[in-house]
Amino acid sequence: MDHDVIEQAIATARLLPVLRTPDAAGAIRAAETLLGAGLGVIELTATTPGWADALRGLRRTHPEAVLGAGTVTTADDARRAIQVGANFLVSPYPAPPVRAFADETGTVFLEGGFTPAEVAAASARGIAKLFPAHVGGPAYLRSILAVLPGARIVPTGGIGLGQVRDYLAAGAYAVGVGSDLVKAPDPARAVRELLEERSDG
Repeated sequence: MDHDVIEQAIATARLLPVLRTPDAAGAIRAAETLLGAGLGVIELTATTPGWADALRGLRRTHPEAVLGAGTVTTADDARRAIQVGANFLVSPYPAPPVRAFADETGTVFLEGGFTPAEVAAASARGIAKLFPAHVGGPAYLRSILAVLPGARIVPTGGIGLGQVRDYLAAGAYAVGVGSDLVKAPDPARAVRELLEERSDG
């Protein structure tokens, strides 16, 4: 899948589900639910047992989906993720080995950072991940964007479903939501409501 197509899919979705589950089966179930609700982009973390098998299975059943591997911090995991079908990689903090792999292979990489310097460095190379976003909230994101106008930043970490609109209003490129989405009583309904809000906003 083309680099620009992947980045545009993230920008269009504006909601990035971050799936961290106890096992691969749970990740697949959650992904199937969210994809079925209309989301076309999913991030499955490498801290999930059996994550590579889950990604491989999702790629086989959803060839059109934009699938990412999150919490990737080593070149070995980066390579494995791409081999099983990931379209993009995400790290929680600056990860030079993953950055080098992404540069070498032309892979979309959302590199994590929290300080203005870390976020600036990541956004200069592509899309930056602001983590853990809940520490500073939308106000912190707004402050960073004030000195980095035009930066593409995806806040992730501790963000509740009710806060997605606030982060988007603060200038987020997309918003990463994890456990609050997966543990929602009706994740599919939550996604549909968020997508409707996204369209209205």
